[in-house]
Amino acid sequence: MDFVLNSEQQLLQDSVRRYIDKQYSFEARTALVKAGRNGSADNWGIFAANGWLMAALPEEHGGLGGSVLDSVIIAQELGRGLVLEPFLGCAVLAAQTLLASAAEEQKARLLPQLAEGSLRIALAYAEPASRGMPEPVGLVAEPQGQGYRLSGRKTLVLGAVDASAFIVSASIPGVPGISPGVPGISLLLVDGASAGLGRQALRLHDDTWVEELTFDGVQVGAEALLGQPGQGLPALREGLAQGTVVLCAELIGAMEKTIEVTAEYLKVRQQFGVAIGSFQALQHRMADMAAELELARSMLHGALASLANDDEATRQKTLSAAKMLVCRAAKFVCGQGIQLHGGIGMTEEYLVGHYYKRAIVADLQLGSSDRHEAACAAALQAELRG
Repeated sequence: MDFVLNSEQQLLQDSVRRYIDKQYSFEARTALVKAGRNGSADNWGIFAANGWLMAALPEEHGGLGGSVLDSVIIAQELGRGLVLEPFLGCAVLAAQTLLASAAEEQKARLLPQLAEGSLRIALAYAEPASRGMPEPVGLVAEPQGQGYRLSGRKTLVLGAVDASAFIVSASIPGVPGISPGVPGISLLLVDGASAGLGRQALRLHDDTWVEELTFDGVQVGAEALLGQPGQGLPALREGLAQGTVVLCAELIGAMEKTIEVTAEYLKVRQQFGVAIGSFQALQHRMADMAAELELARSMLHGALASLANDDEATRQKTLSAAKMLVCRAAKFVCGQGIQLHGGIGMTEEYLVGHYYKRAIVADLQLGSSDRHEAACAAALQAELRG
């Protein structure tokens, strides 16, 4: 895979960065946070108008025909601005899972609305027992009449605030999965205003919002099923795979901006009559931050290459390794940014601490670094046994 941006990708990166630098200042973000808002409809409209929501969707369904690399380019720049709008939750996780699972009629009806920003769908897959991983699934879709009756719970649903529908993972009793003897995972599209659906909004430590969903006998029709019963796990893994690399790219952008802000601060902050950036010990710490950033960037490139070229088992192992390494690097780099700023870095009014908050929350989303480390270890042990 070629990681040198072509002219179109460079223009995409430049356009997103210009918007973030000019229109998404830290002060503007702070105003949205103080208002208790998960971004703004105006910003989402601009994302749609600029084609960022449709970049990785096929042309026949209203997209631009790009790939996950386009989403990565956008997310990296959005990460520099600590954007609140749910690009990851709605434009990547939900859109790519829908693209991988839905029938042609469903794609033709829903994807153009996602591309133009008039419809928001969120992916509701995580449960307390799964801790951000796609399995196990405890929510049950009991066949009833010509449809299903859903009972269970989904937790920490990204992009759920203002979403009008959800892609929900569920098990249907008696429906096997791809592997013999293993319960299948089915995906269903559920209206956000369905009777029996409880929605509780929660504000996270990084000032983004999620929802907890409870399904108390929610009724859906047979048309709500996305794909074949019990065959939803590959599509769910595809959406999560793309979401993982996009989240990693967002953290790369956060690390880049943290290093830039910290380097500028070391040039102007003085002690003993000289800029503290002249102190060799602080230069060494900046070098460590830059080294961690480049390691994380290389791991992101490896994950993208694996996503495009490897078999499923190798891809899952590489993605877990990327999630683990990039999240830990982001916590280190952003934490060091606070340390090098001193007391001002701890204040709510200064931006560097908010990058660290984002790194902490991102580490727990889509499976924590510890969970992915365990998945890598299990995969390696399986290889040794085989």
